[in-house]
Amino acid sequence: MQSSVSFVLDGKIHTVEFNGFEELRPTTTVLNLLRSLPNHTGVKEGCAEGDCGACTIVLGELTEQGYIKYTAVDSCLVFLPMIHGKQLVTVENLKNEKGELHPVQQAMVESGGSQCGYCTPGFIMSLFALYKNKDRPTREDIDNALTGNLCRCTGYRPIVEASAKACVHHGVDHLTNQEPYVKELLQFIPKESLCIQTPHQLYLRPASLGEAITLLHQHPNAIVIRGATDVALRVTKNNEVLQEILDFSALHELETFTEKETEVVIGSGLSLQELMLKIQHLFPALHSMVTVFGSEQIRNLATLGGNLGTASPIGDTLPVLFAYQARVVLEGINGRREIPIEQYIVGYRKTMRKPDEVITAVIIPKITKGVHVESYKVSKRKDLDISTVSGCFRLALNGSTEVEELTLAFGGMAEKVKRATTAEQFLIGKQWNRETVEQAMSLVDNDFTPLSDTRGSAQFRRVASRNLLLKFWSETSGQRI
Repeated sequence: MQSSVSFVLDGKIHTVEFNGFEELRPTTTVLNLLRSLPNHTGVKEGCAEGDCGACTIVLGELTEQGYIKYTAVDSCLVFLPMIHGKQLVTVENLKNEKGELHPVQQAMVESGGSQCGYCTPGFIMSLFALYKNKDRPTREDIDNALTGNLCRCTGYRPIVEASAKACVHHGVDHLTNQEPYVKELLQFIPKESLCIQTPHQLYLRPASLGEAITLLHQHPNAIVIRGATDVALRVTKNNEVLQEILDFSALHELETFTEKETEVVIGSGLSLQELMLKIQHLFPALHSMVTVFGSEQIRNLATLGGNLGTASPIGDTLPVLFAYQARVVLEGINGRREIPIEQYIVGYRKTMRKPDEVITAVIIPKITKGVHVESYKVSKRKDLDISTVSGCFRLALNGSTEVEELTLAFGGMAEKVKRATTAEQFLIGKQWNRETVEQAMSLVDNDFTPLSDTRGSAQFRRVASRNLLLKFWSETSGQRI
């Protein structure tokens, strides 16, 4: 194991040593490191929680296929060890050797896409990632790329225009010419595990799943992260010192997606952005929910394993996994086991995972013909917002009108994701029509005691959950409400 973090920045390997000084910890964010460097202050801190995008950077990672993959992330949520062995690209790197602007920068100038300029570097980096990954992007592609960037003064129209104007060069720019050299530098950085010990923290980043399981057995109280989109807030917002961290961000063994005849096995470390690109036709309800899961910067870090690990009652993917009858795969030194998702979550942020077990995969059975699954999210904003209420429903009819199978799973209505079992039992065997559904709507309250908070009152949650059931009936029956 090594105790320093190395990455490529400005065309050379940059190494960070942790020598115990308080100002530099293993949980120091990439944002804070960049702000401390003399020539990388273009990155800004707006919210320190991944909502505004002012701190957006792009990470380049050498893939097994031999090319550099570029992804936009919020640097306020990324701890320094998470970028070990990667290329760090900031807005300062986008000019070429002659000092000429990058195509996305030039397009922003020509379209009048910046006023105050505070948010502009973040927009530029999101557009740079789009430029490298999408040629001639659609309006949907552009909107998805910009969802995680907040503009307070310019307005989005000229920025969208700049996006469409710039991204027509098949991702080719002056950085393309530098890629062979960058690849050599990335290959030079050791891929071994990291063990960073300071007076107040122990940060472990294993290089293999077997090593990760062993380390978790040795450190059962360690906080497990992969993307840290939830855990990082404990540092950036609460100034918490996390004593033991076990970072799974280097475990490519968990970034798998395997389609079998009757089911799909999804590695717990596969990013939600990668997952979204694979499941549109297999699991459209999950795809629909993931598209409104944070922003692209968040989805490039977040995983199903993270949502299952936190077991939050407002975790967006959990009701969907209920409706798809998913199974959670846990592995430890004593072996492997599979647990149905409904049994896995036992209370408020409590699960059946033992302290020395790792969430390695989620298994989702394929949907058979005649089964309808739909997901819904109620939030104050369509994109990049926390659910007030979420739901995912599964329906199978006997013939064309009688309910044979029904799952009504809700998030945000109780201390954990739960099913409205009273309403389900009432509807089983009855006609799937508006009259019986309206009778069942009043029964949804029987299984929940929602709370009032800043996102919505308990009464609002009750009304919203009932209305989601009616909306589901409308969509599956072809009837207008």
